Amino acid sequence: MRAIAPLTVSAVAIAAATLALPVSAQRHNSSAPIDFAAQNIELQDRANRAVLSGGVDIRQANLQLTAQRVTVAYTGQVIGGNPQVSRLDASGGVTVIRPDQRARGQYGVYDLNRRVITMLGNVTLTQGSNTISGGRLSINLDTGRAVIDGSSVGGSASGATDNGVTRQQGRVTGRFTVPERNGQ
Repeated sequence: MRAIAPLTVSAVAIAAATLALPVSAQRHNSSAPIDFAAQNIELQDRANRAVLSGGVDIRQANLQLTAQRVTVAYTGQVIGGNPQVSRLDASGGVTVIRPDQRARGQYGVYDLNRRVITMLGNVTLTQGSNTISGGRLSINLDTGRAVIDGSSVGGSASGATDNGVTRQQGRVTGRFTVPERNGQ
């Protein structure tokens, strides 16, 4: 496998455009019910949270989040017998799947009030055959805009490869596939 050169600022702008979803699919319904499955749940009512552990699978509308552990924070407010979830903090092999996108990292935070998902540590964002890697990813669920920076939180050593993408600590790297063109 050959190493990929670090992306330039203009390439990062192209990457954001390439990995954006069509406008109709961008908006996520963060008011939809949140369904979960896990091996264990610990309710901490006085702290207004629940801790899910062991193969956690969370689904909300067309979004899926999987991890080994997720802390669900909720307000003290109960509507219709249900606590109002405000934040999900995930750790341990976190994967977020949206239509046509898959993001992976070591940690993830889904802020339901801000409608933003932030992932940290060896982050990879894939859409189709395009892949971008970095240290931190932020996905705005209203606009579909995904921003990756090269922060080294949980970063791997320079030169490590993952599915043909070279990870360089502190840098954003990636690979864009180019369709075959006639006559070239």
